[in-house]
Amino acid sequence: MSADDVRRARAYLLRVAEPPAPALVAFVAEHGPVDAAARVRRGDCPPEVIKATEARRIYDLVDQDFARAAAAGARLVIPEDDEWPSWPLLALDLAGRRGVAEAVPPLALWVAGGRALGDAADRAVAVVGARAATGYGEHHAAEIAYGLANRGVPIFSGAAYGIDGAAHRGALAAGGVTVAVLGCAVDAGYPAGHVGLLNRIVRDGGAVVSEYPPGTPPARHRFLVRNRLIAALTEGTLVVEAGLRSGARNTASTAGALGKVVMALPGPVSSATSAGCHELIRDSRATLVSTVDEILEAVGRFGIAEDPSARPKRPTDRLGPEALRAYEALTVRSDRSDAEIATESGLPLRKVRALLPALEIDGFAVRGDAGWRRRSKSA
Repeated sequence: MSADDVRRARAYLLRVAEPPAPALVAFVAEHGPVDAAARVRRGDCPPEVIKATEARRIYDLVDQDFARAAAAGARLVIPEDDEWPSWPLLALDLAGRRGVAEAVPPLALWVAGGRALGDAADRAVAVVGARAATGYGEHHAAEIAYGLANRGVPIFSGAAYGIDGAAHRGALAAGGVTVAVLGCAVDAGYPAGHVGLLNRIVRDGGAVVSEYPPGTPPARHRFLVRNRLIAALTEGTLVVEAGLRSGARNTASTAGALGKVVMALPGPVSSATSAGCHELIRDSRATLVSTVDEILEAVGRFGIAEDPSARPKRPTDRLGPEALRAYEALTVRSDRSDAEIATESGLPLRKVRALLPALEIDGFAVRGDAGWRRRSKSA
């Protein structure tokens, strides 16, 4: 079995079932991509996998997919690659085990742009919001994205009109890294008015990402499915403007279910486009933020200087790998039990119980009445 066999198998599997395809993903995890692909082709798989793949399993368009991807400047990034963002996507696997619907990791991702996906997802922040944004929302989305990118934080969004586009443009203006995660193929040319923006993202060191094969058109359900990737690939999600029913609130809800930080920017009390943000804040499902510093504090990004050229190392850089995993499982806003931290970090419970007191002594954690939380910047 060669690396090319594995890549081709995953390309085939991406096309034969509509993501997130939990039964197929579990089948691949059990049998490996090459064997799973062979079994799917001949229908030798469990009923739930047959149901998910029966409409498309006869279509083996792998050569065509790679040719179209190459023409679009894209490549297939798979879990076996060094650049695969394993740590951020672990949140999907853990949430799925807790019974969170749609929390299914992707089988692979089509990526346009030279930026390594794992590097782009390192300590990234998602900035999302309404398509029918106001001038207030677009201004603050661009300003916040500019400030975060200027301080080394990658910006993820969905390339939609309104807040998404403003966030991408703000990050690009700062010379930072921005990633667009699409609800269609990377070569779909959607939205048409943002084709130039998408090309610029790729050209200026960012990336355009999709789990949909080349040629896949946009569809409403695909944007909702894609939102889980925006939430999973980032440290936290900021909602700039959102109505009471919006895709941005869906992303925020998913981020919360994955244990990620959720933030919301308040708007004018009379603005319908900020009603969703206000509800998230009122229901304690999002932290109210209004500045770049408040966002960095919420996501736990310590020690970032105003001048990127003089940026010191983060205090957490001195933590060992396991201590860092335990620390990153903590939140500023609420206490978590030892068992919850073990589940989120993937560490054994006994190890977590040994690490938490050390984190407290070093000033990274605080013991509360109901468990443990991160020590806030101001504490």
